[in-house]
Amino acid sequence: MLTATQKKTAESLVNIFETGEVLGDYGQVTLIAGDTGHLTFGRSQTTLGSGNLNELMQRYCANAGARFGTRLAPYLPRLAARDLKLDKESKLHNLLRASADDNVMRDTQDTFFDDAYWQPAARAAERLKITSPLGVAVVYDSFVHGSWRSMRNRTIQQVGDIPSCNEQKWIAAYIAIRRAWLAKSSRADLRATVYRMDTFQRLIDQDYWGLELPLVVRGQEISSVTLTATPRGCYDGPQPGTRSLALQSPLQRGLDVRLLQLGLSDRGVDIKADGIFGQTSLRLIKEYQYTHNLPVTGVVDLELIARLVE
Repeated sequence: MLTATQKKTAESLVNIFETGEVLGDYGQVTLIAGDTGHLTFGRSQTTLGSGNLNELMQRYCANAGARFGTRLAPYLPRLAARDLKLDKESKLHNLLRASADDNVMRDTQDTFFDDAYWQPAARAAERLKITSPLGVAVVYDSFVHGSWRSMRNRTIQQVGDIPSCNEQKWIAAYIAIRRAWLAKSSRADLRATVYRMDTFQRLIDQDYWGLELPLVVRGQEISSVTLTATPRGCYDGPQPGTRSLALQSPLQRGLDVRLLQLGLSDRGVDIKADGIFGQTSLRLIKEYQYTHNLPVTGVVDLELIARLVE
């Protein structure tokens, strides 16, 4: 049994691999050329192609407290049908980004990824008699990344099972075998992920089988502080209408900016709802003001916020 902190640490390793963030990027929307998963979203990057994105959205929209549930619900039939046209649906992408500001979405993702990936990985590790936090993290990474069973079988064929060779030697062999498979893949996107195995190998070289904190992985600090922080890129405020919005230094960021951008997206404006009021937001607000016979100031006053934010 891993402690709660060891589990969070193992999960954070995969979060870093998937989104570059210790806690994961709950609002990350990704499209990688050649990826059979197609539209990918969330902390552990669940995909349209696998059907898991539909499952996640079904859970979220079924929660009566889901802030964006009503707006996402019309997409559920297309998600269930794995409609690949959703790869290009910028309005959906912006809704997904905005939903990360809702703690109901963050909690739903945590529960979903635990059910879909962590628990099956933990059971697989237990069956193989893998007990170290690092060993379980390696198994979990493969459940998220894919091809666990084939790599497990290949490792058993080459070095035997864990009782016959011990856990540390088996995990090291598994990492080497998986790295070679990734490096020789016909898919460029998989070849580019050999760093995952290199990271695990460095942890082995430093004898971090217990995933003792603090750790620095791919430039990210994993510590008791970072494991309990608010996820980066998620905004709990300010609420819309509590301030005017404009291009400033430092740039204005927050929930109100995100919802403003989402309002523009709903009206057909090509904008990424990232919650940051930068040069693009300024230009698009000026264009909106011009086309709607408003003073072209680039400043979003409270009246305009009320018009654009639902």
